Amino acid sequence: MAQRDFYQVLGVPDSATTVEIKKSYRRLAKQHHPDANPNNPAAAERFKEISEAHSVLSDAEKRKKYDQMRRLGAFEPRGAGRAAGQRGSGAGGQGAESYEFGDLGGLGDIFSSIFGRGRREEPVAEHLEAHVEVPFRVAMLGGKVPVTLPVTEACATCKGSGAAPGARVTTCDECKGRGSISFGQGGFAVNRPCPACRGRGSVPSERCPTCAGAGDMRIERRVTITVPPLTETGAKVRLKGQGQPGRGGAPAGDLFVVFTVEQDRFFHRDGLDLACEVPVNLAQALLGTRLRVRTLDGKKIVLKVPAGTQPGRKFRIKGQGLERGGRRGDQIVAVRVELPEHLTPEQEALAKQLAESAGLKY
Repeated sequence: MAQRDFYQVLGVPDSATTVEIKKSYRRLAKQHHPDANPNNPAAAERFKEISEAHSVLSDAEKRKKYDQMRRLGAFEPRGAGRAAGQRGSGAGGQGAESYEFGDLGGLGDIFSSIFGRGRREEPVAEHLEAHVEVPFRVAMLGGKVPVTLPVTEACATCKGSGAAPGARVTTCDECKGRGSISFGQGGFAVNRPCPACRGRGSVPSERCPTCAGAGDMRIERRVTITVPPLTETGAKVRLKGQGQPGRGGAPAGDLFVVFTVEQDRFFHRDGLDLACEVPVNLAQALLGTRLRVRTLDGKKIVLKVPAGTQPGRKFRIKGQGLERGGRRGDQIVAVRVELPEHLTPEQEALAKQLAESAGLKY
């Protein structure tokens, strides 16, 4: 079976954006995750393939190197008419996947840096990314928000071994205990986790009943995220060691939090100023009034609206905006004059009398 192109694995064109790649990965990962397909080795292998493709294509530097190799034909499957002796060798034996890499020269090191080389891949930290919606007030003033993250942790029953309690564990016949299977030729190899032992190098006589032999479980972890003041949509923070728990001796990964600021029904931001709109009725606009206006920090400030105020007129409340570097903005209050939709005959007569006395046409 030939190596599938990573773009084909995720079902996206090679011109796909990072957002499109991530969207496709999430859909496929949810569909093929081992938790959703218990006792289905094919789904587990498909999930690993999807994860491998995403890990390369979602990283700008790895994707660039991958595209270089792709343009050089590094993923062209060998012809079916090749002799059996020319097939790529590896721990998988006959029937293992093989690939035509050609003369890659110095680019072999580039390719190896993407996929790994050697007997067993070194454990690496796995990062998590969380998208968090933040209330407008918290985003502007700063604060904390609780977040629930789905993470994969070692199964508490088997401690990550995938074996049932008391089960006999033996060396994997497929990979001979290496945990990976190599494909390629001419001293150049691409390693992939062994599908038989899931990269452990050993297999149990009986699978763990809790995790069905996966060795890990999907759980939800609740963490509290600190939101910096003046956070905007798309802002990102990195929390060291708060990501996916490490496997195989690897440290825990980092958590990348991407913020989306919710719209507020009253305020919107204009630089360091905060803009809002308050309604007044016809009498208040004509005769003047005093309004109690809410500020972002919850205070109430009395605003004097003079007689004859026109619709859309703006008033400035000094020092009630946002602060940055010792500078503080203002709160800008726009007046919206609300008129009655229907008048009684008496009200209509009074309105006409007012218009005539003011010399207004109607």
